[in-house]
Amino acid sequence: MNEPEIPDTLQIERAFVRLDEGQVHLRRLPAADAAHRPLLLLHASPASSWFMQDLMTALRAAGYLGEIVAPDTLGNGDSAAPGPAEPDIAYFADSVDRLCNALGFGAVDAYGTHTGARIACELAAGRPARVHRLVLDGITEYEDDLREAVIANYAPVVEPDEYGRHLVWAFNFCRDQALFFPHFMKDAEHRLSVPMPPPQVLHRITLDVLKALDTYPKPYIAAFRYRAFERMARIAAPTLLLKPETELALLNASVKTALGLLADGHEAATGGSPAAKAAAMAKFLKRQLP
Repeated sequence: MNEPEIPDTLQIERAFVRLDEGQVHLRRLPAADAAHRPLLLLHASPASSWFMQDLMTALRAAGYLGEIVAPDTLGNGDSAAPGPAEPDIAYFADSVDRLCNALGFGAVDAYGTHTGARIACELAAGRPARVHRLVLDGITEYEDDLREAVIANYAPVVEPDEYGRHLVWAFNFCRDQALFFPHFMKDAEHRLSVPMPPPQVLHRITLDVLKALDTYPKPYIAAFRYRAFERMARIAAPTLLLKPETELALLNASVKTALGLLADGHEAATGGSPAAKAAAMAKFLKRQLP
């Protein structure tokens, strides 16, 4: 029996697009209907667009018909390193804007999670003509003391070691993020109650860290330095704030603050699965808002 053919619009493709910094790696689902806007999916640190694949296919299943593009942030995955020694989120937002130009996109819908949420937030705040609708998943501002501790300790620079100790460090760095927040504060107060990711997922995110060992801290530190609440008032696009049941309580609690700052803010409590998030996103992105 012949295997059934998978439509091209359900097959995730990989590609590279050249920017001034070098090549940006991305994953994409071709549009099922070219009349629909493209959707950008911006991933969390220290990962890559590999972790956007389930959401991509779930969004198509939920009825999002436009092209879906998930780039690796500069300094993550298979993308080139950022140009500046200490890039900020405005720089990363600019790189996404330049990527859209290179892809021939006009206005897009944009989704971001954690670091990606900050980049998407700044893209919408700084370039309102670029973002038609915005979805933010896990965004806040930290109190000054916590912010400074995180900037100093969260994403250390680690050099390859002749005994391979950097390999062990990378796995434990990724594992500890499922155990504590911040991961370097290993006490009962900072213990998380979320399930440990399966070994296959820990393996994959460890590979992403090792692949970008010399650059992975740059998007991280930019994200922690970013003052999202100071920028949200500049966002004109209708914005959906997700509240997944699996998210850090600190991040879900920030949704109320963000709603008070956004000109056109909405919220959706969801399950933590890609399918649950995709259902809420597709409903928001397709509906006619007043």
